[in-house]
Amino acid sequence: MTTVADRTVGAFPDEAAPSDRAFLMDVMRATPGDSRLGMCIQCGTCGGSCPSGMDMDHSPRQVFAMIRAGMREEALSSNTPWYCVSCYYCTVRCPQEIHITDIMYSLKRMAIEADLFEEDKAAGFSQSFVGHVDNYGRSFELGLATRHYLRHQPLGLMGKAAFGLGMYRQGRLDLTPQKIDHMDQLKAILKKAKELDEAEA
Repeated sequence: MTTVADRTVGAFPDEAAPSDRAFLMDVMRATPGDSRLGMCIQCGTCGGSCPSGMDMDHSPRQVFAMIRAGMREEALSSNTPWYCVSCYYCTVRCPQEIHITDIMYSLKRMAIEADLFEEDKAAGFSQSFVGHVDNYGRSFELGLATRHYLRHQPLGLMGKAAFGLGMYRQGRLDLTPQKIDHMDQLKAILKKAKELDEAEA
């Protein structure tokens, strides 16, 4: 059966050897729906839109270039997917409508399966973020930043105090986590998503 990945990979036939394209197609097949990864024109809009870009080893554009070049180990070892905060800003702004955030989730799963996942600060940041969403339905910025700095950069926490105070004075920082309404509905959605993911594994 011809898949979306099979049809789209021909967007750049002269760019990589068939053996290199194997990784590209693996990523596309691991991403639900039509990821449109083969349509990337390397414009860099994604990296310029990313609020976590400064902490990433590589911009999303660079990761996609590594995927297209067949650099499996390098791409899966990058901390880029782990710093993705799932804001979908890159996806909304992408002129090719590539499902960038979904691809980042695929790369995380593939990194773990390939044993290229490391319990480092990027992965810890990602896990803390997901934990807050699971419990409250949204991120809790103060708790996320405090936990991250205490675990990985305790001396750097004091340097962020003035920044945090300024956000609090402007009403942009909550001191306690706030749950969204209808949390039971979100939990049902997340449970179903996990069941579907396990069924595909």
